[in-house]
Amino acid sequence: MTLNLIMTILIPFAGTVLGSAMVFFLKDQLSENIQKVLSGFAAGVMVAASVWSLLLPALEEGANKGKLSVLPVALGFLTGIGFLLLLDIVTPHIHLNGQKEGPQRGWKKTTRLMFAVTLHNIPEGMAVGVVCASWLSNQNDIGFAAALILSIGIAIQNFPEGAIVSMPLRAEGMKKGKTFLLGALSGIVEPIATVLTLLAASAVVTILPFLQAFAAGAMIYVVVEELIPEMSKGKHSNWGTIAFSLGFVLMMVLDITLS
Repeated sequence: MTLNLIMTILIPFAGTVLGSAMVFFLKDQLSENIQKVLSGFAAGVMVAASVWSLLLPALEEGANKGKLSVLPVALGFLTGIGFLLLLDIVTPHIHLNGQKEGPQRGWKKTTRLMFAVTLHNIPEGMAVGVVCASWLSNQNDIGFAAALILSIGIAIQNFPEGAIVSMPLRAEGMKKGKTFLLGALSGIVEPIATVLTLLAASAVVTILPFLQAFAAGAMIYVVVEELIPEMSKGKHSNWGTIAFSLGFVLMMVLDITLS
């Protein structure tokens, strides 16, 4: 079980590392249309993961406890949204579309970009941590397969995210090695968030539905605030929509057929 747990925690980080490695294979900055496709695909995966891996298990856990059992799930979802909103306000960062947010204080563009990716990866790491906690505590009939599927799904969406981060840094003239390292390190917060959430959730198993919904809300915030605007801007926004559909269906199929 220990090996399976370690593998589940590290797979999403591996997705970011592999995506960052694209700087060694691609010469130019990612085109606008490719960024739309990558952002749309990542958004689809995250929405499907939020629904099938987090919200539905949280609701099923309280199915036998009456209609009021939905309240912890609703509260958790809104709290997750509020948590990311707070981080969005107080943390200096740059959105994928170039818009600046938070108190900039003269921070370098690369530093703000790194903070933006950190915001993305926190809820994803929390999601893996919560599902792993459910698996280890035998909650909601969630087993290793469900945790592994979520981990793989997040790794799939981390791959384009790693490329989206590293390629612009390379376009600014940064050396490939440093660009790859920064892109890879942008995902290190994910396993850290996973472990911290796993420890917290394991200590208070009774509030797992709240934590599952919290992670789902945080992930949906990233999708609505960051990924959907990126995939919809400019011409040919339907490319992003198609990629969203493919990402959503892929994650849905993986979750239903393999768990």
